[in-house]
Amino acid sequence: MTDSFTMEHHERLREEVRAFAETEIRPCTADMETSREVQHELSRLIAEQGWIGVTIDPEYGGMGLGHLAKTIIIEELSRVSGAMGAMVQASQLGVAKILHFGDDKQKKTWLPAVADGSCLPTIAVTEAESGGHVLGMTASAVRDGDDYVLNGRKVFVGNSHVGDLHGVVVRTGPGSKGLSAFLVESDRPGFSLGPHTPAMGLHGFSFGELVFEDCRVPAANLLGSEGDGLPVAYSSSVLYGRANLTAVSLGIHQALVEETCAFAAAQQRYGEPLAALPTIKMKLGQMQSRLMTARMLAYHAVDRLDRGLPCDADLMNAKLVNVEGAMDTARTAMEVHAACGLYTDRPIERYLRDAHHIFAPAGTSDVQLLRLSEVALGTSKGQWSERLAASGER
Repeated sequence: MTDSFTMEHHERLREEVRAFAETEIRPCTADMETSREVQHELSRLIAEQGWIGVTIDPEYGGMGLGHLAKTIIIEELSRVSGAMGAMVQASQLGVAKILHFGDDKQKKTWLPAVADGSCLPTIAVTEAESGGHVLGMTASAVRDGDDYVLNGRKVFVGNSHVGDLHGVVVRTGPGSKGLSAFLVESDRPGFSLGPHTPAMGLHGFSFGELVFEDCRVPAANLLGSEGDGLPVAYSSSVLYGRANLTAVSLGIHQALVEETCAFAAAQQRYGEPLAALPTIKMKLGQMQSRLMTARMLAYHAVDRLDRGLPCDADLMNAKLVNVEGAMDTARTAMEVHAACGLYTDRPIERYLRDAHHIFAPAGTSDVQLLRLSEVALGTSKGQWSERLAASGER
């Protein structure tokens, strides 16, 4: 099914990540669900494998393997733990802003640290009052000599409580040209974190609040130029966010199919395996069909991204189909498990909760449909995959 996209080195990478996930992450999942605490040490251990640097050029110590390899890494981690898959995908958003908008000094300073796992980056755009309306943000940065002074709050920041370097988009002026992006180290005076609040799923992953109170940041930490904040936010979301979240959904989807098939094969009904019942076989077939379609669309989209081809619509569709497919399959899995799926001694209820966390980031399914309608009508406003094809990792 994936032979037309993956090569031998991709499959070797898959085996490496899967073995790590089974050995190092799976034994921690029960405690992660019980404690609901941020997994600082496990996040560091994953970063130390070098996988955050999969799209970073070897010049900066990265793997230089591209987006398909990144998808496989996130997919395999998410198959065991959606939370740790989410941790890696959120770090990749932080990589994108430096690759595409960082200057030479910023790249030489931060990309090697990201690649060797000593720095976990984030991107912080969303605010409580404006949500997905990026232009509605009010957090600000004011120039003061050789510094900018940041004030405001950001919410739903992936890796908020484990991140070392936050890419923060704030307002430096009015309108769409009045947004700018800064690299803010987590130990800067005036920077603090809101309390970690466990959510419905992804236990172990932090997506919390960043607080800036007269936080001074050198002008050298400005990403690009003043006014580049909107392109930083949009390009990171479109090129990395949708692909990364697609990969998380894909990994959860794979886990749902595997767990449900194993359950149906082991359970006995009417003197034969539950999986032998025609109604159950149809449900399993439906789950497998959704999974195959989701993976094909995911790999197709990132393969085009790796080849520098226009693919914004492919990424939108991949996120839409993967998120909706995983959530639909989670419901089908619960139907097959019946009451057994309601208890925490089986992971099905965890997969269902985790799958719902991937719905909103980088645009809900409604947002993807609206953007795809613009593609159909010929009214879309260009493609980030074309604009940035010659920059960053390519």
